[in-house]
Amino acid sequence: MRAVAGLVGSSLIVGFALLLGLNLSTSPAGSSLAVTEDEQNNIEVYRAVAPAVVNITSISVERDFFFNIVPRQGTGSGCIINPEGYILTNHHVIEDAQRLEVTLADGSKWRGKLVGTDPDSDLAVIKIEAPRERLVSLPMGDSNTLLVGQKVLAIGNPFGLGQTLSTGVVSSLKRTLRARNGVLMEDIVQTDASINPGNSGGALLDSSGRLIGVNTAIFSPTGASVGIGFAIPVSTAKRLVPELIAKGYYAYPWIGATVTTLVPEDARVVGLAADRGALIVETVRSGPAAKAGLQGGTRRVRVGNRIIILGGDVVVAIDGRKLETADDLINTIREKRPGDTITLEVYRGGLQRDRLQVLLEERPRQR
Repeated sequence: MRAVAGLVGSSLIVGFALLLGLNLSTSPAGSSLAVTEDEQNNIEVYRAVAPAVVNITSISVERDFFFNIVPRQGTGSGCIINPEGYILTNHHVIEDAQRLEVTLADGSKWRGKLVGTDPDSDLAVIKIEAPRERLVSLPMGDSNTLLVGQKVLAIGNPFGLGQTLSTGVVSSLKRTLRARNGVLMEDIVQTDASINPGNSGGALLDSSGRLIGVNTAIFSPTGASVGIGFAIPVSTAKRLVPELIAKGYYAYPWIGATVTTLVPEDARVVGLAADRGALIVETVRSGPAAKAGLQGGTRRVRVGNRIIILGGDVVVAIDGRKLETADDLINTIREKRPGDTITLEVYRGGLQRDRLQVLLEERPRQR
């Protein structure tokens, strides 16, 4: 009777499967459980690349109310990016850490060494001295070809509990996100794949198992995933990682000026010819902007309830590209390299239009 009941149950399953249009012929090796083609893809990608996603425990020390030293521990994820033991993660995962511990998929623990970090992009590289045969590295994909609606898989290793998988789609592209130091990060990938805090530094993958982003943040009023996650595109990582490994930091171009956005309301009140652009507030003495002849503000003017500093040049275009905001200028400069020359179109004295060339230098590092 049990055998007959089992056959009847199987027949019902087959009938429901045919009714729903499911394919029962595809199943993972060693399993009798039927899976769809999409599920099979999830399984294969997870099996292939999950060992490349590690857990990172950061340990720092702080003093309590009585000035006693108290250890503080944080956790996140990371992606092994080559067989030499280099691991890509978020800057905020390793920030202020005095000790780093990396747990591999096999449960082994290794001392991590900070190689390089970049707060502006929220990326960091650490290294472990583990045998090559223990390491599985992630292949790099191409985030520049991503499409909204494309399937993605997010793998993290939170809290040292092992790898976790969530799936979703690319919800939006070219988002902007503020890094913890206030710098605006561009070209961020938005996904509805579930990303939780312990998954920071983990992998966002395409359906071929290639790295297309580094999971970095969620938007949530409660701190839990609500279907809005963000990842730093792998194109950014490709640009930064070689310098992080070689120098320990990324050399950003620097114009040596403080700028703010000029809005039409302010321009009308004070009678400026330009109604949008980047207003030069101040230039650094002997910096690139000052050397090129750019001028900063000279007087404070009240507009409504705000104080704005006027008298400086208003930059309206860079290399022929029209500017709307100060962020437009900053982000365009960030695409350059130290030693590049940019051409700025500016309004001087409110009315006179001029063109200046600025030789960008390497941004001074904060100590």
